[in-house]
Amino acid sequence: MKNIKLIFSFVLLLAVTISCSIPDGIDQDTSFLSSAASGNVSKIFDISTDNSGNVKISPLGEGITSSTVNFGHGTGAAASAVVAPGGSTTHAYPEGTYTVSIVSTDVSGKQTTATYPLTVTYRAPENLAANITVNVYTVKVSATALYAKSFLVYFGDVANEVGTPLAVGATTPLHTYAAGGSYNIKVVALSGGVAKTESITPIVIFDPLALPYTCELASQNYMAGGTFGGVNYSIVDNPFSSGLNTSSKVAKFEKPVNAEEWGGTWKPFDVAIDLSTGTKIKMLVYATEVGKKVGIELQGSTNGAPNTSIFVATTVANQWEELVFDTTDPAVSPAIPAGAKYKQLNINYNRPNKGLGEVIYIDNIRVTN
Repeated sequence: MKNIKLIFSFVLLLAVTISCSIPDGIDQDTSFLSSAASGNVSKIFDISTDNSGNVKISPLGEGITSSTVNFGHGTGAAASAVVAPGGSTTHAYPEGTYTVSIVSTDVSGKQTTATYPLTVTYRAPENLAANITVNVYTVKVSATALYAKSFLVYFGDVANEVGTPLAVGATTPLHTYAAGGSYNIKVVALSGGVAKTESITPIVIFDPLALPYTCELASQNYMAGGTFGGVNYSIVDNPFSSGLNTSSKVAKFEKPVNAEEWGGTWKPFDVAIDLSTGTKIKMLVYATEVGKKVGIELQGSTNGAPNTSIFVATTVANQWEELVFDTTDPAVSPAIPAGAKYKQLNINYNRPNKGLGEVIYIDNIRVTN
């Protein structure tokens, strides 16, 4: 009887000891983990709008310990990323349609895979601006545009032209036109995808300015240069098409009231006036008064000749006449040496008097003997 009591007491003590050695709420039953499976796994795409193609992917789910995002684009290590709970990963996509899969692992080690369609569409570039620099026959182009990845430039001078690639922030190599004329330069801003934006800028390429100066050729920039001293200068329809001059276009020279006595217009010639080919400069002039002097100033010598001026008075009124500026006249001071070459011609009227509102017309300036 005594032995039975001892055995019972030992068993009871053992039971109490075991029950006290296991903390409350913990036992060997792990079946509850099966209920922690990540059935609520979802995904958020945050797609950039700057044509970078960057897409931020943020896996979400309950009980997730990690997620592996397979981008559906790229190779090797660049084709996927492991994301910690609450984290995200970013991948750069070309424009297109993709399938992204996310493999989520929960606390029990169970994996769940979900797939999601992704479409990346680039926006058309905005605020396209072309910067075109023209120098006689040569042109260079740069461009800016929001959301542009690159550009194509079409110079408009050949059939079936292939666009010249232009990087953002760069300038095209010099493009040379074979002849003067009107051209349309097209700049296409590329998004990196299908969307694009283009602009067309008309330009005029002028043949090198040279004598004879006739006001008739569309390929000549007769307005090159400018004016000084308050005078005005323009190319107009010939208002007095008769006599010596029946051409359609002429130059109009205006000397408004109080314009400076030395006021005039200047013409920078691309091809020097070569007095070795002739010693006289002739000009058709239409004036309303007799005896007022038309002056030409020869400047910018290419072979050391001095700047000089020649004045010739009008002899008829209200009709075209030809004035002759003789560069060998001994009255010209300083004297013009034989074979002189000049790259600038200035024209003035009625020096040394301030303007009185005079208007004259000029045409067909040329070098002859």
